[in-house]
Amino acid sequence: MRKAEHLRFAILAVQREGNRLLIQALKPHGITPSQAEVLRLLQQHGTLSLSGLGQLLVCESGTNPSRLVERVVAAGLVERRTDAEDRRYLHLSLTPEGERVATAVAAIEEDLYSFIDAAAEGLETDAVLQFLHRFVDTLPAGKALNKRLEPGGRRSQ
Repeated sequence: MRKAEHLRFAILAVQREGNRLLIQALKPHGITPSQAEVLRLLQQHGTLSLSGLGQLLVCESGTNPSRLVERVVAAGLVERRTDAEDRRYLHLSLTPEGERVATAVAAIEEDLYSFIDAAAEGLETDAVLQFLHRFVDTLPAGKALNKRLEPGGRRSQ
């Protein structure tokens, strides 16, 4: 197997297993990883427009995550308000229940990140991040990721 193929399948395996662990941990809360991402973004950024949320999502492609938002609104986790000045725009914010679930998601994520930190201990993670960004930065998911890294310049150095 050539190195690029090995790398591709190793990344896919890590993504699948990480997603599987996340799905299991989120199951008691009745949400998916994509829905959890919406809740955490709203918790971190406060009220967002639908397009603003779409620009930050890594789990969904495109800038209009209407169906995903519909599910969290229907579940009572997110409130959707029409802009007072322009009815074409929606503002999204967490409900009290959404805030409670988002806080639970933050704890689940922290456990996952601790697992990742332990697996990465002693490794040159900056080189891995540099490679991953070279691969994805010009693509939609990479652009969303970089937009999330912008405010505090949280990209690991």
